[in-house]
Amino acid sequence: MSRIRIATRESQLALWQANEVSRLLTQHHPDIKVDIIGMTTEGDRFLQASLASAGGKGLFVKELEQCLLEDKADIAVHSMKDVPFELPVSLEIHTILEREDPRDAFVSNQYSCLAELPNNAVVGTSSTRRECQLRALRHDLTIRPLRGNVNTRLRKLDDGEYDAIILASAGLKRLGFEGRIAQLIDIDTSLPAIGQGAIGIECRDDDTTTQELLAPLHHQVTALSVLAERGISTALSANCHLPIAAHAHQAGENITLQALVGMPDGSKILRASATGTQSDTLQVTQNVIAELMNQGASELINSLNQE
Repeated sequence: MSRIRIATRESQLALWQANEVSRLLTQHHPDIKVDIIGMTTEGDRFLQASLASAGGKGLFVKELEQCLLEDKADIAVHSMKDVPFELPVSLEIHTILEREDPRDAFVSNQYSCLAELPNNAVVGTSSTRRECQLRALRHDLTIRPLRGNVNTRLRKLDDGEYDAIILASAGLKRLGFEGRIAQLIDIDTSLPAIGQGAIGIECRDDDTTTQELLAPLHHQVTALSVLAERGISTALSANCHLPIAAHAHQAGENITLQALVGMPDGSKILRASATGTQSDTLQVTQNVIAELMNQGASELINSLNQE
């Protein structure tokens, strides 16, 4: 009998993801024994501060990675949008599951869509990416920070702290809250976070036994899209201070990559896109990066990093 230990955060959504990986492993390897190791990460503990000021999305993964490095777990399960572009030496994202809907979701008890919000409506989001695009679209809105797990964020909406909140549709759907979605926001209106909707499995790069067990779970179409998107974050040295977004879409033999970088207040947004064959995905990514750079992405990022 094979055995595999999964390190995961203890939030409801993270545990859903870990259990989904467990289900898939058992489906493909009926004799496997799966242990789920729940952990509270630094990102879960610092809920009063913004992610940017607390240290970034990497706060959600570093304890899990340490668990792998110390051989206390065989794999760690992550939302790919939370995974920094730089990984510790000897670890790798080996497997990516088929992607759920990558779009942002508009959630409100009073209004059916963004366009219905009145002037000065209070909208909750913890994402500088979402805030940037929201402010560019509706400069009249009042944007307030929103932290906590999905249930906590929905409760704050229900308690009247916000007129609307913006969440990832994937998390809502996975937890059975699809009925709370008032509007799925078009990708051209709110470009998703890099890797949004995709689940990644991290392991030690020399653990061939675990990698063989994971192989049937890998979804190459999703992996190719996420690879293209993460190329943007790598080139721009993305962190939580920077409103950066990217989304790759495949149709037939082609892949189209859209990306943006902007000011948090939405006063300036640089956008670029490129299309090519899937075999030329790296070149497509490089073309998008070059276009962003031509528009002044480096200067914009440097100015934000100095603030």
